[in-house]
Amino acid sequence: MTNYEFLRWLTFPVMTTHLVTVRKDIKQLLKQHKKGNTIPSVLDVGGRKSPYTIKLPMYVTLLDVPQEEGTKEALNLGFTSEILKTIQKKRSNIKDVVIEDMTKSTLPDASYDAVVCIEVIEHVEADDVFIKNIAKVVGKGGWAYFTTPNGDFIKNEGPGKNPDHVRHYTRLELKTLLEKYFDNVDVHYAVKTGKHRVNGLKSYKSGNPFSVVKSISSNIINRVQSKGLEETSQETAHLIAIGYN
Repeated sequence: MTNYEFLRWLTFPVMTTHLVTVRKDIKQLLKQHKKGNTIPSVLDVGGRKSPYTIKLPMYVTLLDVPQEEGTKEALNLGFTSEILKTIQKKRSNIKDVVIEDMTKSTLPDASYDAVVCIEVIEHVEADDVFIKNIAKVVGKGGWAYFTTPNGDFIKNEGPGKNPDHVRHYTRLELKTLLEKYFDNVDVHYAVKTGKHRVNGLKSYKSGNPFSVVKSISSNIINRVQSKGLEETSQETAHLIAIGYN
């Protein structure tokens, strides 16, 4: 384990509800679909700096598009050579890195046990091809895990519109899309919105201990608030979807 992984691992219990929920879900999926003593191979799509798979028992292949000037660069999206060097130093379970667009995937069919795709699909114009290609690389008995903003409650429009989001899906829209390419699909809501979620999203600043305590407390409160909201379409921030092959 690297120093970076150790520090991240120590702080996971007080991090955002979304991060904690994703890691918990992935751990559960790994247990349910374990194949003997084999370490699963997982493709992390759009996960160049993803903390979600740190220290989990898997061989991770990171896939992301090359970083371009403009919006992607401003929002720190995509890969650059410097980002790649940093990742490889910090992470111990990274097996490979692929720089390509998943909508133009050259990866072999059934080449991974699972796919993780966290807060990515809302950025993709050709979402149908994107999902089709993800489903193709998942082997039989595998799964693909997605999160995305909850379009039943959070609309990407008006002055607060995110310029890099193509769409926010409703639960029905996302379920319908995934069912075209996966045998079984589960889509549910997650993470209570409100002041505690917002406060918890603020970065920890060592020079402001009050702010750190406030963020940590808010994350703990928000985690309690977020329990049992899988069927609650309003005042929830995310959709979580799992497609099974």
